[in-house]
Amino acid sequence: MAAKCIKSLLVAVFSLSLVLFSATSYAQEPVTEHVEGTHEATEEKLDPAKIIMDHIKDAHEFHFFTAGHFHATIPLPVILYSPSKGFAMFSSARFGHEGTEAYNGYILKEGNIEATDGSVVYDFSLTKNVVQMIIALTILVLLMTGIARKYKNGLGVTTAPKGWQNAIEPVITFVRDDVAKPNLGKKWQKYLPYLLTVFFFILINNIFGLIPGSANVTGNTAFTAVMGIISAVVILASTNGHFWGHIFWPPGVPILVKVILIPVELAGVLIIKPAALIIRLFANMVAGHIIILSFISLIFIFGAMNKGAGWGFSPVSILFTVFIYFIEILVAFIQAFIFTNLTAVFIGQSFEGGHDDVDGHKHEVISTM
Repeated sequence: MAAKCIKSLLVAVFSLSLVLFSATSYAQEPVTEHVEGTHEATEEKLDPAKIIMDHIKDAHEFHFFTAGHFHATIPLPVILYSPSKGFAMFSSARFGHEGTEAYNGYILKEGNIEATDGSVVYDFSLTKNVVQMIIALTILVLLMTGIARKYKNGLGVTTAPKGWQNAIEPVITFVRDDVAKPNLGKKWQKYLPYLLTVFFFILINNIFGLIPGSANVTGNTAFTAVMGIISAVVILASTNGHFWGHIFWPPGVPILVKVILIPVELAGVLIIKPAALIIRLFANMVAGHIIILSFISLIFIFGAMNKGAGWGFSPVSILFTVFIYFIEILVAFIQAFIFTNLTAVFIGQSFEGGHDDVDGHKHEVISTM
């Protein structure tokens, strides 16, 4: 059974790679130009870096595959405001598939919409990252409210949980027992809703990013920056006087060392901790997509040199792609856990007391004399 599943997955990945990069393979065909009555064949070079970046960056449409002159895309609404022209709303399909056509005084250049006359433009468009994030949020709300409604009606309380309850309950228990309680002590109930929201929101977006044609939302710096800033606000809102006292006047440290240590500690709270959350999630989610697309690109790189080499390397490339894809499924869960766990750790550090104060109370000193 497992062999059949792997075989089917290999076929799916290979078919997907051919579909996603069919436009690239067409670019490798020689183009004949007439120069003074002679035929001179020129060939466009494959640019893997550009292809990879086009697949992982944000866009104004969902592009699934290209077959000949047919492009399977879902255009998204463009919403613009210009001080000279006012508001404008239209479909991104107006720019053409290649995005080189101007419409209503606007043109799409490298993913950014600009005015043809060079005037200032404010872009409020629903890009694929925004749309997918809204979809993920909708699924999260519907899923959790549906499960909560079942618990409220007694299903899963007096009886065994069913359906999504059975799948979600162990995850919630894991976040509660292994993330919230160890790091937050007696205050775990206060922060558990936020930690669960962060975990499931990142997890759903991570999994959606693995679907062909979807957006890599968690691999976007804007998304991870907002998540990091929100966590930073929660961390700072949880601080107390004892915490800031240690930041601005570290105890037991010489005065000259304090002059150096205070800016470092302050930077750690305001910059380093949020940056650790932001960069870790962004880098890990982008890296996996780049590796997968790189392995698929190798088929066409070798094929550009020799068709036999391209076909010969295809099985190797597909095997590595399938392996990395399974790793990415695991990474989707791991990165959601790491972001949530680090947030809990930083929150716990923000309201902890002195060295003899753990979980909000002082332990009694037991003499061994």
